[in-house]
Amino acid sequence: MKIIAVVVTYNRLELLKRTIACLRLNVQLTGIIVVNNGSTDDTASWLAGQDDLAIINQTNVGGSGGFHRGISEAYDAGADLIWCMDDDVFPHPTCLQNMLCEADDPSVGILAPRRLIDGEIYTNDFCRYNLWNPFASLRQDRLKGREISKPTYIVGTAFEGPLIKRAVVRDIGLPNSELFIFCDDTDYCLRACLAGYKIKYVPLALMGKHHFFASDSWAERSRKKKWKRFYQVRNATYLNHHYGRNILTRHLRGLLTMAGYTLTAILTIPFSRAWDLGDIPKLWRAYRDGIHEKLGIIHQ
Repeated sequence: MKIIAVVVTYNRLELLKRTIACLRLNVQLTGIIVVNNGSTDDTASWLAGQDDLAIINQTNVGGSGGFHRGISEAYDAGADLIWCMDDDVFPHPTCLQNMLCEADDPSVGILAPRRLIDGEIYTNDFCRYNLWNPFASLRQDRLKGREISKPTYIVGTAFEGPLIKRAVVRDIGLPNSELFIFCDDTDYCLRACLAGYKIKYVPLALMGKHHFFASDSWAERSRKKKWKRFYQVRNATYLNHHYGRNILTRHLRGLLTMAGYTLTAILTIPFSRAWDLGDIPKLWRAYRDGIHEKLGIIHQ
């Protein structure tokens, strides 16, 4: 069986080194592809010296563009299983082996590890999609906070360690590269489920995750993440519009998300640097682009 890992990286060399070191301990791997999304630090030069890695250097097309390219390359290389992750997650030595123990079921197309931050369980995996009710989240029955001791069927996971079977890529294609960042993993999982594949969460397959902004205040975290919020609004709106089963879900749920960020911005502008008045029309444009399914890089 040919198993290829795909790692997408951008300007996080020290984290990337740790990820690669962890992958090298997973002896079942056939190869490792690193997609360097136009890093401006020393990533490219370090990668050039790693003879056991397949390197793709490209412009920054976001996580979605990185996984689109990496999965395509792994598929073309004949991978039976493709193990996807960002550069800020660190698989334990037995992570892959424990997912392989659950891979024989032909109805399962994607296997997901258990993610840990500072040793504590962290997960956004969920068990049900809500495509009908605009006043509730798209993601329902989350695993977060639940005691999960055995493999469990889910419908959504993040691109932080999923093991994807070749048949899934054959049948549903590649991640949507135009999303840039956020919701590309949810979109891919939803497409897999609609194609009849199951997704299984494997609690014994452990994947550590770096804890960003742990010591920052709320305002500082919001300021650093602000540019990502526009993608969150646009891409969540796109998902609801594209897959929603009624007119309210297709239009109203994204509007409510946009309104929530707008209200947060208005209330916090006088007290912090997290938002400014110019961000409010940008949030509206993000919603509008999602409704029109106009994707790509958001120019701020």
